Amino acid sequence: MQSRRVLIVLSALALLAGSVGTVVPASGAGRHYTEYVALGDSWSADVVILNAQGLPATKYAPIGCAQSQVNYPKLVAKALKVRTFRDATCGSATTKDFYRPQTGLPTGGSNPPQFNRLTRTTDLVTVGIGGNDAGFASAAISCLNLLPTNTSAFDALRLPVSLPLLGSSVPLGGCKQRFVKGGRDQLAEQINASLPKLVAALKEIHRRSPKARILMVNYLDGIPAKGCYPLVPITDLDMAYLHVTFNRLNAMVKRAAALGGAELVDTFADSHGHHVCTGPTTRYVEGLGGISLNAPAIAIPAHPNSAGAASQYRSVMKKLAR
Repeated sequence: MQSRRVLIVLSALALLAGSVGTVVPASGAGRHYTEYVALGDSWSADVVILNAQGLPATKYAPIGCAQSQVNYPKLVAKALKVRTFRDATCGSATTKDFYRPQTGLPTGGSNPPQFNRLTRTTDLVTVGIGGNDAGFASAAISCLNLLPTNTSAFDALRLPVSLPLLGSSVPLGGCKQRFVKGGRDQLAEQINASLPKLVAALKEIHRRSPKARILMVNYLDGIPAKGCYPLVPITDLDMAYLHVTFNRLNAMVKRAAALGGAELVDTFADSHGHHVCTGPTTRYVEGLGGISLNAPAIAIPAHPNSAGAASQYRSVMKKLAR
């Protein structure tokens, strides 16, 4: 999801020690695919600052998209041995960036419209999108809380401290009360409003690539029902709210797949129990520490690590085998 406000450090850093866990290619991928295009946001780009493979990949998109060299699209393409592969995924992308160049990348430049990678001969497309359309990532960041309890008196306050990796200021109060007022849930409304955008995008993929099998990839199990303060500085009340909202987001993605003629890849179910509050070698989605041990990397907070990418890959390959 959103990573525009993430400052990607492009200095002469040595490669990290260790290696990404071996990914065993899934067998029985069904039909043979020759032209695969990956579309999506940061959870499909599996954005990273630096890992054992080096800096973000630049073969298919600008470095500002922060594509991991071992994101699930690249793992799938390698396993399928496709003749042609294009990875259009990019941090911070919304469905608008499928149709227009995505500008404002952390290192400058722009990512061409993601749909430009589609052709009439494309026969496989994966799509992972929706979180940024719904504003979920920025909302989750706003739930960070320096106090161990929800305190309405501090709700509107911000410390005058800049955090380049997370945003422009540090919240001091809870967030649920900012989004749920007068019986209306702002995030729920934004998620509902995103549904027709995703459906329209899927129908456009069908139009541009009529022979393609389209897989809609939902979001990994990233947010637990209960918090783990101070490991992740979000109160139990707000974490529970984010958990429900995240589930609502994935439900919307599932609905979009059905209405848009795509097959759902349920990475959420396949990654159950690997959320941000689990141990450093267990979690598939990183918290705020910035250092991933699963596998070693300088990670972008609140995004899949290499183990998460491998899990997404396995989910996609399992679907392709059917």
